[in-house]
Amino acid sequence: MNLVNYEKTAVYAAFEMIKMEAKRYGVPVIGSEVIGLVPMKSLIDCAKYYLQIENFSMNQILEKRILD
Repeated sequence: MNLVNYEKTAVYAAFEMIKMEAKRYGVPVIGSEVIGLVPMKSLIDCAKYYLQIENFSMNQILEKRILD
């Protein structure tokens, strides 16, 4: 899967769709990989979706606080 615009189609949304389609054919999705660079916001969006963090703030990210 190659996502060009993660703001239009969130990584987690595409991943969930792939899992649903694979399940229809009886194929389990056992992992994924990242090749190349990934925008930080796309990974944060995935964390928000899967972890369901309430009141999440970018200021809770250690590296962001260090860089500020």
